[in-house]
Amino acid sequence: MQSTMQDSPLVISGMIRHGEWIYADKTVYTVTATGVEQATFTEIAIRAERLAAALRRLGIGDGDRVGTFMWNNQVHMEAYLAVPAMGAVLHTLNIRLFPEQLAFVINHAEDQVIIVDHTLIPLLAKVRDQIPTVKHIIVNGPDESGALGETIDYEDFIGAEAPGFVWPDLDEKSAAIMCYTSGTTGNPKGVVYSHRSIWLHSLASTSANSIGLSEKDRCLLIVPMFHVNAWGAVYTAFFAGTELIMPQMFLQGEPIVKMIRELRPTISLGVPTVWNDVLRAAENDADADFSSLRGILAGGSAVPRSMIETFRDRYGRNMVQGWGMTETSPLAAVSIPPAGTPPEKEIDFRAKAGRVVAGVEMRITDDDGSVLPNDGQTVGEFEIRGPWITGSYYGVDAPDRFHDGWLRTGDIGTLDHQGFMVISDRTKDVIKSGGEWISSVELEGTVMAHPAVFEAAVIAVPDDKWQERPLCCVVLRPGANATAAELRDFLAARVAKWWLPEHWTFIDSIPKTSVGKFDKKVLRAQFAAGELNVETLAS
Repeated sequence: MQSTMQDSPLVISGMIRHGEWIYADKTVYTVTATGVEQATFTEIAIRAERLAAALRRLGIGDGDRVGTFMWNNQVHMEAYLAVPAMGAVLHTLNIRLFPEQLAFVINHAEDQVIIVDHTLIPLLAKVRDQIPTVKHIIVNGPDESGALGETIDYEDFIGAEAPGFVWPDLDEKSAAIMCYTSGTTGNPKGVVYSHRSIWLHSLASTSANSIGLSEKDRCLLIVPMFHVNAWGAVYTAFFAGTELIMPQMFLQGEPIVKMIRELRPTISLGVPTVWNDVLRAAENDADADFSSLRGILAGGSAVPRSMIETFRDRYGRNMVQGWGMTETSPLAAVSIPPAGTPPEKEIDFRAKAGRVVAGVEMRITDDDGSVLPNDGQTVGEFEIRGPWITGSYYGVDAPDRFHDGWLRTGDIGTLDHQGFMVISDRTKDVIKSGGEWISSVELEGTVMAHPAVFEAAVIAVPDDKWQERPLCCVVLRPGANATAAELRDFLAARVAKWWLPEHWTFIDSIPKTSVGKFDKKVLRAQFAAGELNVETLAS
């Protein structure tokens, strides 16, 4: 029996039309060095139409790639809407990649046009002579350096066009956006999102069982728009009527505390390293005010339990974790406590990686690929599938990452009968000591609960007896003091005795990846080169 329901394609142009009409007066705020710029959804939609018309005049057609090398701001949002809706493919370029990686992804994607913020011209100029497919560079803001050669002024570019561009009819399974992994091992790998996958991901983001974005919200979008499409929030905003605050390059603790106090977001999305800096800044700011926030979403790496407790106990705000990856669009799990959980027990759920959201399936598997039980105790590798989960990489074979129709995530941990994930480690970071696993993630989170510790990262180092043992790399808070012995004593009451690190090093800062995660491969290289001053305690 055939259904008689209509079969309208799930495409981004439909989301634009909905936001422009239903939420016409909703506002996007862009923070600048001199103040805050504002534009309504209608104004942004009209400018997106002009951008699409201008790109078409420039020769951009269906499937052509248009790169963006930009901060979180209004113009970047206009490109988010215009490029895929006109049938081209938006390629968000990570501004923190090393030059050789940046050139690689531009060439691999075969970008024809790049839109760049004027403040980022010096970074793009480093690879200008290495990206032959790029025919035009459009600059948002004044370009007085000439470092990129001939460029096009963004405002002049779109100002020459009239509004009213007719969005073409597109196949919902056609490519809309491409985003590359951060390239922590080997070259970055490209993931191509379809209109359909973005539409469904946006719908999932409005669920109260996930992020729950709605027209009642104003979202401070700290997570970069080049990092998994800002966790999909730009599209969800037009879909749900959520206002956005775009912080551009002002991502340190002090300006973020000021944005929250003055612009009154109801929710904010960011990585744990940023939230750690926000807590540091707020501690020294008598005017810090987080009362507008109904929720704080942290993701990208494990959130220390102590951070969740600090937001709760000091400021009365709820923090939840979100789990996902470039390959999962990224929303896959959110750590919202189940209904009926006593308030004093909620922290136990918020400290987990997340609970599987409707629309995706999750399982854990053994080394041989056999499926393991969801009992909350058995440890295995997480595998995932669903309508916004990638089934392959762009132009690269990676059979080791896909298994029987499932994506192998590289995360190790447990999955319980309620769908809650607890991540022990990444496969490349897990510490194998005497044949047993030690979770670097849990050690890090526990060490960071010590009041003297600002950040901590744990890596495996070789050991003649046990194969591997943990090395704890610690950054102390300004003015704080703690010894390795003191920190190990602190751990002793909280983790298994055989987990306790003998090896400790105190460093000024922990190296970060291009998306703000601890870069453990750099720490491992520094250790191998003898660059870390390691203290070894008696066992």
